[in-house]
Amino acid sequence: MSIADTIRRKLTERFAPTRLEVEDQSHHHIGHEGARPGGETHFAVTIASAAFTGQSRVARQRLVYETLAHELATRVHALSLTTLAPGEDPSPQPSPCKRGEGGTR
Repeated sequence: MSIADTIRRKLTERFAPTRLEVEDQSHHHIGHEGARPGGETHFAVTIASAAFTGQSRVARQRLVYETLAHELATRVHALSLTTLAPGEDPSPQPSPCKRGEGGTR
């Protein structure tokens, strides 16, 4: 199973999203720190879920980071998040990339 598929599965199981987009952006980072042959190191995720209703952007992101802790500690170098409650406008800018090297965030 690819890392992108694992991300989709874990986020779907935890948040039952009404919208979920997982984009592997590793090809934009070839030659940069954290890039690996074969990619699957840099991702952008947009997720909308009722689980985020009433929560701050930081609280939403913490939930996603917690859900993907293993991937961030092992294979995923950077994760850009846009987290939405149903009906929210996705136009605000996504969060800065979150580094996952060595399990530190």
